[in-house]
Amino acid sequence: MFIVPTTHDARPFSRLFDDTLERYFAPAVAALADTQTARNPALDVAESDRAYTVKLDMPGVAKEDVKVSIEGRQVNVQAQSEKADERREGERVVYRERSITAYARSFTLAAEVDQTEAQARLENGVLTLTLPKRSARSAAQLTVN
Repeated sequence: MFIVPTTHDARPFSRLFDDTLERYFAPAVAALADTQTARNPALDVAESDRAYTVKLDMPGVAKEDVKVSIEGRQVNVQAQSEKADERREGERVVYRERSITAYARSFTLAAEVDQTEAQARLENGVLTLTLPKRSARSAAQLTVN
C-alpha cells in the first residue's frame, strides 16, 4: 500500500474524481439512505428529588418533527431532520452532501413520570426533557416548545 501525501494543488483533481464517482454511484447511495435505520442520539440523564432532566443531541431537527411519548417509566423519542429534498419549484439538485437523518431513542427511568407536568424544549440541536417524578401510571404525548 502506498501513502500519497496530498497538497493544496492536488485538491481540484481529487474533487473532480469524487464528482465523477458520485454520478455513477449516487442512485445506489440514495437508495441506501432511504433504508437507513434511525440513529440513537447521545443522551444525558440527571436526577433530582423531584424530576429527571434528559438531554439528547439532535442536530438539524425542527421542533415540529420531534415526537416524545411517555408511558409510566418508559420514554420514547423519535425525530427526523429536515428533508433534503425540499426545494423551490423549478429547482433541481446539482450537488448534495446533506441527507435526512432519523433519530430514535427509548429508555426506562427508575420512577414513573408525571406527563401532565413534563416539558420538552429543543434549542440549538439539543432536546431537553424535564420529567417530574410521579407515582401514578398513565400515557401521554408531549408537545415540543
